[in-house]
Amino acid sequence: MNALLDKIILNNTLLSYLICFGTILLAVAFKRYLGRYVAGLVYRIIQKASWAVDKKTFVDLLVGPLETFFLILVTIITLDKLNFPNAFKFTILKTNSHNIIDAIGNGIVITAFIWLLLRIIDFIATVLKRKADITPQASDNNLIVFLKDFLKVVLVIIGILLIIRFSFGKDIGNLLAGLSIVAGALALAARESLENLIASFIIFFDTPFNVGDLVKVNNITGTVEKIGLRSTRLRTEDKTWVTMPNKQMVDSIMDNLTLRNQRRGILKLEISLGTAPETLQRFITDLKKIVQHPLVENYTVFLSDIATNCYLVQAEYYTATIPIADFNQMKQQINLQVIAWLKENNVELAGMNTEIKISR
Repeated sequence: MNALLDKIILNNTLLSYLICFGTILLAVAFKRYLGRYVAGLVYRIIQKASWAVDKKTFVDLLVGPLETFFLILVTIITLDKLNFPNAFKFTILKTNSHNIIDAIGNGIVITAFIWLLLRIIDFIATVLKRKADITPQASDNNLIVFLKDFLKVVLVIIGILLIIRFSFGKDIGNLLAGLSIVAGALALAARESLENLIASFIIFFDTPFNVGDLVKVNNITGTVEKIGLRSTRLRTEDKTWVTMPNKQMVDSIMDNLTLRNQRRGILKLEISLGTAPETLQRFITDLKKIVQHPLVENYTVFLSDIATNCYLVQAEYYTATIPIADFNQMKQQINLQVIAWLKENNVELAGMNTEIKISR
């Protein structure tokens, strides 16, 4: 039996293979249990810090990456204990196969670890979002989504640098120094992209608008659906999808229609000069009664001007920020009542009866 176990196959004894693959099978069998145990242990630690998140959400986010990272780590450490077979040794572009496999293994470990960190960022963002939902400021939620995406980009870049360092054996310091000149040139070439990135930070910290706000910028009116690192997405009234660079959102004159506290209606009537002063006065008095709609909070009705061809009567009225459909319905009722009053009292608008006389 000992002779069988000591038999050498591909530079390793049969016993070494049994121990190696037995360890990997144990890792496969217990990875689920170990992943959930570690996730539960971390949950109990953070629960003491009053992070309001349920255990199932936390475990579901981390158990997959934890299992994969644990299995990959055990597999690579176990296989590293074996002697590399001479039959598998070859050279490609002055790099031997042993180093190639080591580089692949290091890359897999780093990738699994970065994946685990990305899930942790998702978990932290979930916790912070739940806390932000309690506060009335919508900007908190937008900032969390922005920072989550930004940190993920930074983490992926760090992961790529780690793979370059440990898989390809390159000095990151010298690499970064060499890339600094290239980065400077790219920064000049991508100046607009950098300006949009800086503008995104301004949007999140100055908060001129939030997701869900109705805004008007550069003659485009739409609802903000997403604020990204480079651009802001608007859904217009025609239900089209408009992408607006963040720099334009910051530099242009923007009207945040959601932040207005009232809706304004205006009615301008050009009354014929043939209207008697008493009738004009009675019209202004009755017009005040017409605009006293239950939804109107305050109003102004007055004779604003006397022109060469008309009396200009102006009515302005304001409501709360009611739905636009209700506002339009109310506006239509006021206009119809005005039309009915003019017809009932035989009051003409300027230009209704225009006569053209041709003299010889």
